[in-house]
Amino acid sequence: MSIFQAIIIAIVEGLTEFLPISSTGHMVIASSIFGIQHEQFTKLFTVAIQLGAILAVVVLYWKKFVDFQSWQFYVKLLIAVIPALVFGKLFDDLIDEKLGNPAFIAWMFIAGGVILLFIDKVFRNPTIDSEKEIGYGKAFVIGLFQVLAVALPGISRSAATIIGGMTQKLTRRLAAEFSFFLAVPTMAAATGYSLFLKDWNKGGPELKGYELITQSQGNIIAFVVGNVVAFVVAMLAIRFFIGFLQKHGFRVFGWYRIVTGVILLLAIWKGWISQ
Repeated sequence: MSIFQAIIIAIVEGLTEFLPISSTGHMVIASSIFGIQHEQFTKLFTVAIQLGAILAVVVLYWKKFVDFQSWQFYVKLLIAVIPALVFGKLFDDLIDEKLGNPAFIAWMFIAGGVILLFIDKVFRNPTIDSEKEIGYGKAFVIGLFQVLAVALPGISRSAATIIGGMTQKLTRRLAAEFSFFLAVPTMAAATGYSLFLKDWNKGGPELKGYELITQSQGNIIAFVVGNVVAFVVAMLAIRFFIGFLQKHGFRVFGWYRIVTGVILLLAIWKGWISQ
């Protein structure tokens, strides 16, 4: 992976991580265009640069994350993150297989887009507009929705958890913000697992993620630059998304997903993107 490729993929991650359009899917598309989607470092990189996106949430909502008197907030996040962690660990290899399949992701883009076209009409009367009103049961249900994104790359973690929040009567703004909060422990766990516990380079000498990164100076630079770029871009994307969502809802994102999915299928059929 070149530094240019690392920057482009990091920009894609920062722009799409917190929008309901699937950051994973977009990074797979970007890496497929570069022809590096099957490289072990690329697969690790697309997970590891989530550190930058995590930091963006913590910086923007730092008062929430350092308010240690509101311990219930941390319990809610813990309860909500458990389903995805369990599922991700049990089906790690299957998830990796789906991540390398642009056609599967394209169909998930389209399916998720169709859902977003109608989601604003389905959930019209939210009653919860404060994080303190989210009970532990509701937090767990939102966590179950997050499993859909883990199981089906291309669905979008953000879309799944926001929709999960809206099913529990959260306003669009609060559902989006709780999705951001939930991203922190979810992505921290996924990144930590990828860096320190998961074995990479299967078929050859197996390496932990941090060993794969430190294997070359180029990998180290790509990792550092990628996280910095993802952090800056994610900060801007989060600020944009909250305002846009409150004014316009999800319909635009639905059409974007459908059009992107169709274009991706066409590109695969024409051979412009390799499987």
